[in-house]
Amino acid sequence: PRSGVGAGKGTRRPGPCHVCDSTDPKKGRPPAFLTDLNNPHNLTCWQSESYPQAPQNVTLTLSLGKKFEVTYVSLQFCSPRPESMVIYKSMDYGKAWVPFQFYSTQCRKMFGKANKAPITKQNEQEAICTDSHTDMHPLTGGLIAFSTLDGRPSAHDFDNSPVLQDWVTATDIKVVFSRLHTFGDENEDDPELARESYYYAVSDLQVGGRCKCNGHASRCIRDRDGHLVCDCKHHTAGPECDRCKPFHYDRPWQRATAREANECVACNCNLHARRCRFNMELFKLSGRKSGGVCLNCRHNTAGRHCHYCKEGYYRDMTKPITHRKACKACDCHPVGAAGKTCNQTTGQCPCKDGVTGITCNRCAKGYQQSRSPIAPCIKIPMVTPATAISSTEEHADCDSYCKASKGKLKINMKKYCKKDYAVQAHILKAEKASDWWKFIVNIISVYKQGGKRIRRGDQFLWVRSKDIACRCPKIKTGKKYLILGNDEDSPDQNGVVANKNSLVIQWRDTWARRLRKFQQREKKGKCKKA
Repeated sequence: PRSGVGAGKGTRRPGPCHVCDSTDPKKGRPPAFLTDLNNPHNLTCWQSESYPQAPQNVTLTLSLGKKFEVTYVSLQFCSPRPESMVIYKSMDYGKAWVPFQFYSTQCRKMFGKANKAPITKQNEQEAICTDSHTDMHPLTGGLIAFSTLDGRPSAHDFDNSPVLQDWVTATDIKVVFSRLHTFGDENEDDPELARESYYYAVSDLQVGGRCKCNGHASRCIRDRDGHLVCDCKHHTAGPECDRCKPFHYDRPWQRATAREANECVACNCNLHARRCRFNMELFKLSGRKSGGVCLNCRHNTAGRHCHYCKEGYYRDMTKPITHRKACKACDCHPVGAAGKTCNQTTGQCPCKDGVTGITCNRCAKGYQQSRSPIAPCIKIPMVTPATAISSTEEHADCDSYCKASKGKLKINMKKYCKKDYAVQAHILKAEKASDWWKFIVNIISVYKQGGKRIRRGDQFLWVRSKDIACRCPKIKTGKKYLILGNDEDSPDQNGVVANKNSLVIQWRDTWARRLRKFQQREKKGKCKKA
């Protein structure tokens, strides 16, 4: 609002008058007079320009600097009180305004609202219009006082009413004077002279309230940038203490009440994490006691509370879980262990067959080291699978059963061409699998590929139990063999199959050169002619 504009200039009304002049401290009526300490013996008044009428409203705006919970707004006048006025609030620093209270002798005509409409729980955030405090008299010293919670049904339970908490929240207060009281002389012989004596003048503007800190602070302070912020307690943070401070997310943020501080609680991460987050589902499952989930657990720990060792580590029971060295590495042997995860309590690694030691680093008693990474330890002495077969599995007439495969201990181009595959294999281990024997073999060389691709390295060789029982083929673990056989589906669709018609001969190093020649001839198409 402008101040220092002439009011009472040349008036015929009794009493001392002078022209307002903002450049003269003795004749000025600046806005600062609204908020100075009001002294009844030395009254100071802010004064508007003369005869402002709608739509030329006069506006007083007070910025609070942060969110406050406003309890009252009062104005004391040096002039007669306005015939109509509105108190507004903003919650976003003046970007948007909503009405707090309307005052008018004609509520319906001025604002389209009923006079003194009832307030219920359904419209607690609605501004009402009243004709109270709108009388012309007294001509000076009149008071308008607005209580934000007066007549609101939930006011007695304010701490538990988010609707009213929002209703009283404001960052700025605006008072708009819409219409003057006049004596009717503004239309007489000298209306201009009469109008000079009508203006709004206010000696005191007060806004009562408290910093909006949601019950988590008893005062506001200025931050480094000079802005007002709450001096937050109860492990809360933010300008209004409206969130939990970092790492205090074990339960959801809540407004403090007269009975409960509702302080934020630190996550329990056993000193292994610096960050955490809140999980509502876990909070509900815990009986609404704990919902914190630790993030990026350090020192080789894991879990929502960093309370156990991560994969590949186990607990050192000589140290508390909060110790930075509470978890020790499993160090499981890369070949001897069946995995990298050890027992969380003992540190025992899962060992492969025939392997022992807490880290699976040596062969057990009765086993010796092999060259295979799949079966690093094999039993001693070597035992043929046939000796382990019971008499009930013996074939009734092995001679007639194996007749077709007898006398096949020599190799030639014709035999090579009749078979689908030819490999040199080292028999590492054997085990019974229902009607089959499953051998773990190391394929040393591949001299012929069948329909199924055979790769060098560790593979499975499958032979039917009745073939092993009659020793056709005859296979011993620990030995190397030349195996010529035909493609056939294995029980698990993995590996190669040998049967009574396969050629399985103990390996001789002199065969390598001959088999390479067979391989070259096959590439030239010789097998088709054979």
